[in-house]
Amino acid sequence: MQTTNTVFLVRPASFSYNNQTAISNAFQTIVALSFAEVQAKAVEEFDAFVARLRAEGIQVEVFEDTPAPVKPDAIFPNNWISIHADGTVVLYPMCTPNRRLERKQAVLDWVEGKKSFNTIIDYTVYEDQGRFLEGTGSIIFDHLNKKGYACLSPRTDQGLFENLMVHLGYQAIYFNASDENGLAIYHSNVMMSIGTGFSVICLESIKSEEERQKVVRELQSSGLELVAISLEQVGHFAGNMLALHTGARQILVLSQRAF
Repeated sequence: MQTTNTVFLVRPASFSYNNQTAISNAFQTIVALSFAEVQAKAVEEFDAFVARLRAEGIQVEVFEDTPAPVKPDAIFPNNWISIHADGTVVLYPMCTPNRRLERKQAVLDWVEGKKSFNTIIDYTVYEDQGRFLEGTGSIIFDHLNKKGYACLSPRTDQGLFENLMVHLGYQAIYFNASDENGLAIYHSNVMMSIGTGFSVICLESIKSEEERQKVVRELQSSGLELVAISLEQVGHFAGNMLALHTGARQILVLSQRAF
């Protein structure tokens, strides 16, 4: 199945601008609010989001972040772990020290408590080698067609990506993408997503004609309808979409700003 009806989320305790990740993430901005104000707003939006997902019939498991040590990006657990329908769990090597702190044993215990999950692939050892691959931020999975797409960046190592795709039995499709200022896009899910029967993608961010045609060819050969978005729309997070389902209904999750 391409999508899921179950998600787990981490309720933030220290959501804020992350100085460590800002080096490679040009989308972060500093706002004129105090830490407490930002945190309160983040929790308010998080709780409303959980309520909305549950109201739509999505099963949501919530884990609480801890105030110490400070983990500004703990709300994005999809970067350090992915859970697959065949029983495989992948742990990923994270680029910055404060993101490595996000790994929660409670999440692993929850996953291991589900009898269908029994294989763990641990890539975290590559952090010591300065090689990184940040989960479904780095990799866009097409589960039905067993393909993985990755925009290469300091946070997405080509070799690790190719190795993992071999391990999972997926075809690896990689490319380079950049924003309006020519800066490498740090995560693939900023400019691309895949749902049931479609892919939202910013083709203009892929500057190489050869790479762009390769990506289009692979998507179309999988029977996916291409929904092209612009770099301006990427700047409004229109690429950050998550396709879910409730059985009978398909649901597309995106932010109000993206909408």
